[in-house]
Amino acid sequence: MIRTPLMTVMVQAVRKAGRSLIRDFGEVENLQVSLKGPANFVSNADRKAERILHDELSKARPNFGFIMEEGGEIDGADESHRWIIDPLDGTTNFLHGIPLFCVSLGLARDGVPVAGVIYNPVTDELFVAEKGAGAFMNDRRIRVAARRSLADAVVCCGLPHMGRGDFAQFGREYGAIAPKVAGLRRTGSAALDLAWVAAGRFDAFWERGLSPWDMAAGIVLVREAGGYVSDLDGGDKMLAKGDIIVGNDTVRRDLLALVNKA
Repeated sequence: MIRTPLMTVMVQAVRKAGRSLIRDFGEVENLQVSLKGPANFVSNADRKAERILHDELSKARPNFGFIMEEGGEIDGADESHRWIIDPLDGTTNFLHGIPLFCVSLGLARDGVPVAGVIYNPVTDELFVAEKGAGAFMNDRRIRVAARRSLADAVVCCGLPHMGRGDFAQFGREYGAIAPKVAGLRRTGSAALDLAWVAAGRFDAFWERGLSPWDMAAGIVLVREAGGYVSDLDGGDKMLAKGDIIVGNDTVRRDLLALVNKA
């Protein structure tokens, strides 16, 4: 696995945040039976994990800025580098006791993601990538899947839900894509979706309405695993536009054509 000082800092931070989430996840099932439910508890777990990440990273790289899901943007003396943090990606899964969630930590240099770590503390799967150094899950090098045909591909996507997303748009995309692929999936965690494309589990992924912290780490992982990443216009403005599509060169291109046709 990558052993650079930067990656050591990032891995230590996400593992510490992950241990905090695992302790809190153990309490969620007990709270499911209460009338109030675990929502407030989960919000506190989210914020606690973010504080851990902020504190650990600030100690190691005190001049770097932050973009955080809960804490917003914090400028640093080093204007080129920013940590992009999602302390709990897959909050709804966590809330319902579903073990599909992760800590996602990216580093952007001059607005371009250059390092990423995604950690699922339940499975202890640690996905890491640094620009030019490849992508790894734990100690194993990972690569995107080599399938060339959409008919053989399992594709992951984001689903609109109450209060968020364009249902009509997704309906058109689903109608165009579902008959052309081996299967469509949705995990509830965009960061894990990207990590799983990098690991070859999913052949491709697309979603609209995302935030930078959903994508930053995963962008590096997919690229370093040999995959292709673009926004839904085929450009490189994923973080600004909030949409993304990834896969190997052939599958991503063919899937993008179907999305645009829809």
